[in-house]
Amino acid sequence: MGKFVIRETKTGIKFDLKATNGQVILTSEVYTTKAACVNGIESVAKNAPIAAVEDQTKEGFAKEKHPKFEIYTDNSGEFRFRLKATNGQIIGVSEGYKAHESCVNGVESVKKNSVDAPVVEE
Repeated sequence: MGKFVIRETKTGIKFDLKATNGQVILTSEVYTTKAACVNGIESVAKNAPIAAVEDQTKEGFAKEKHPKFEIYTDNSGEFRFRLKATNGQIIGVSEGYKAHESCVNGVESVKKNSVDAPVVEE
């Protein structure tokens, strides 16, 4: 089972969703309060399992409704995804992946690991 890890940064508080193997599979924005950070975690846990996948790397891709994962290519040519909540706000982003299939696996990992994941503080 995955876990959400809350940690402080120089500019605020953020969380990572880590897979069972300890790898970070989703990272949040930086929040100004712990309460806002916890709300972000709750939003991921609620939205990720039901989110559609919009693969923007495919020609003529179908637009999906929120909540959704958007798979896209970044400026360096790597595949990434972002999770958007029902209101369209980004609630988490991935690392860069060299292979499209690895990025898709990352989305599935977030869907699976965000359900009932414990929250711990570093």
